Amino acid sequence: MRHVIALDVGGTGMKAALTGPGGEVLHRARRATGRAQGPDAVLAGILDFAAELHAYGAEHFGTPASAAGVAVPGIVDEAHGVAVYAANLGWRDVPLRDLLTQRLGVPVALGHDVRTGGLAEGRVGAGRGADRFLFVALGTGIAGAIGVDGRVEAGAHGFAGEIGHIVVRPGGSPCPCGQRGCLERFASAAAVSEAWATATGDPDADAAGCAKAVDSGDPKALAVWQQAVDALADGLVTALTLLDPRTLIIGGGLAEAGETLFTPLREAIRHRVTFQKQPSLVPAALGDTAGCLGAGLLAWDLVDHTDRMEVTP
Repeated sequence: MRHVIALDVGGTGMKAALTGPGGEVLHRARRATGRAQGPDAVLAGILDFAAELHAYGAEHFGTPASAAGVAVPGIVDEAHGVAVYAANLGWRDVPLRDLLTQRLGVPVALGHDVRTGGLAEGRVGAGRGADRFLFVALGTGIAGAIGVDGRVEAGAHGFAGEIGHIVVRPGGSPCPCGQRGCLERFASAAAVSEAWATATGDPDADAAGCAKAVDSGDPKALAVWQQAVDALADGLVTALTLLDPRTLIIGGGLAEAGETLFTPLREAIRHRVTFQKQPSLVPAALGDTAGCLGAGLLAWDLVDHTDRMEVTP
């Protein structure tokens, strides 16, 4: 049976699958990234894991994988297949696509983890059927994926979708990127956790606890939450003005608060838009499987493209 390898590399773990032509998952596997052993060990682990998946597919499905798709964090040059920089993995300028192609003997597509997850959400998840979508992940930081006609825009230099570094509070808190007042310093799960810990005096307080306190009507929690919602709405309206998406998909840890987040966020956006058309605002549907599913889509896109190239006169 025809299949591809899908691999999502995270800071602590790797999620993998073999997927069929219709996107069906034929096999799943997980493995620790092993970053404590250093960047070279992480790279070796990825190559070995991919080779094991390749061998499994050949044995169980009667034919080797047609291609592989790999999603990695950090700065990714997708056009040249290079993992430019990944702080969590200790990487700089790793030619991952070429290394995997040499090891597996099949075409390999390399993608940025959030953009790859956004691709899956747009095609087979919460944005299914939308010709234009914006996926925003609210986690430790904030990142996004810009979807256009079934693909995700990487940008000229691989930085498209970095909505977390829109300045929403000029002169505000310093951001590791070098600016001050970036969106992710106010509306990420990490930012809400920090603000809630300060408000309560409890260093272990986190965003999930803040959301629960909001539901119970705690005034301190409501103030912290509203500050985050207002900052997020400011950043999103800037993005809406530039991109005009039909669907806005919100994922990541903060989105797990459900309507505690979505109800005030829809209202805050509604109050800010003027001439802009407010998109459909929906929660992400695929959870932590999005990156792996998206990697599979990248691989099948590569197969489809290769097939087309082979039959073109």
